[in-house]
Amino acid sequence: MRNVRINEGRLWDSIMEMAEIGKTAKGGSCRLALTDEDKAGRDLFKRWCEEAGCQVTVDELGNMFARRPGNATTRAPVGTGSHLDTQPTGGKFDGIFGVLAGLEVVRTLNDHGIETDAPIEVINWTNEEGTRFAPAMLASGVFAGLFDVEYAQNREDESGKTLGDELDRIGYRGEERCGDHPLSALFEAHIEQGPILEDHGDTIGVVNGGQGQRWYNVTVTGRDSHTGTTPMAHRKDALIAASMLVQGVEDIALSHAPNAVATVGALVVSPNSRNTIPGQVELTVDLRNPDDDALRSMAEALTQLVERTQTERGVEIDADEIWYCPPVKFDERCVQSVRSATESLGFESREMVSGAGHDACNVAGVVPTAMIFVPCEGGLSHNEEENATAADLGAGCNVLLHAMLDAANAP
Repeated sequence: MRNVRINEGRLWDSIMEMAEIGKTAKGGSCRLALTDEDKAGRDLFKRWCEEAGCQVTVDELGNMFARRPGNATTRAPVGTGSHLDTQPTGGKFDGIFGVLAGLEVVRTLNDHGIETDAPIEVINWTNEEGTRFAPAMLASGVFAGLFDVEYAQNREDESGKTLGDELDRIGYRGEERCGDHPLSALFEAHIEQGPILEDHGDTIGVVNGGQGQRWYNVTVTGRDSHTGTTPMAHRKDALIAASMLVQGVEDIALSHAPNAVATVGALVVSPNSRNTIPGQVELTVDLRNPDDDALRSMAEALTQLVERTQTERGVEIDADEIWYCPPVKFDERCVQSVRSATESLGFESREMVSGAGHDACNVAGVVPTAMIFVPCEGGLSHNEEENATAADLGAGCNVLLHAMLDAANAP
């Protein structure tokens, strides 16, 4: 079966057809979790899977599982997949490639009449991006026991709509308990979302783990007052204090080089008036490091930065850690399946740690897991201009196919 290859053109066409749902002005996609656009994407994916002979089931958080039967009815499926939801100005490939690469594996097995011992399943995880309902990777987190289902179902978007109510609205709340679905292994294919593969001329990233992450919601409270009548010495300017935090967060990453990254990604200023000194600022902080001790040190440095800024600026600062994801080490047997498939197919590759969070990083806590990366142009992602070549996507899908065959037919 080593000579079997996926249909690269069919994979590309499927990705492009999915991209028409929620298409944006610059050629990207906007399918926020559980919106009408997400429903349309889910409906299309379900139809394609059923046309390929799969049985599609849905759990209580909307996670979709499309199963191609195996010869051994008692064996748990070998799964693959990612997510169909996007950023507000997302690209065509982030997440979508992983879901549709799994579908292409099923179609290729059908084309060649190949039967597997274990069943093959293609998965669409709910709310991976966390854009509409924070935190990210919410449903796979429940699947892995990191959150409880009530917490997930009660998460609210900016308008106060809950995830559970929106699941009902679009018809994707299933009956199966989230986490009860058996899997014997999981592989996730994804664009790298960074420049390393492209910079080194490699086609495949053999991903052996993922960075740890800590997310914070931070509120800086000063005092609103008139810009023209309040002397500088009497001000409690929340925005100035927030700017010190922004600079300090970058300093935290630089002081934990070379593997640390830290970002302030969102800022809300109140009352946001030209002639009123800002009285409150809300901001987000994202700390990441592949070493858990280093990540803990970064968190301690953030606490010290908050305390120092409060004292120096006379403001109150509340830093609430809303999410902690420890560094992940993927299963060596699954990683070896990816490594062996890559070598046998003749692709240039490198061992990597994922800088981004993925559903696979959650599921790795309960299921043997590995990931496959392919290059994306300029390392650009979470952007409408995100791009990848059909050849690279096809290469990643071929590696996925043979890694899954290895796992599904293993004794």
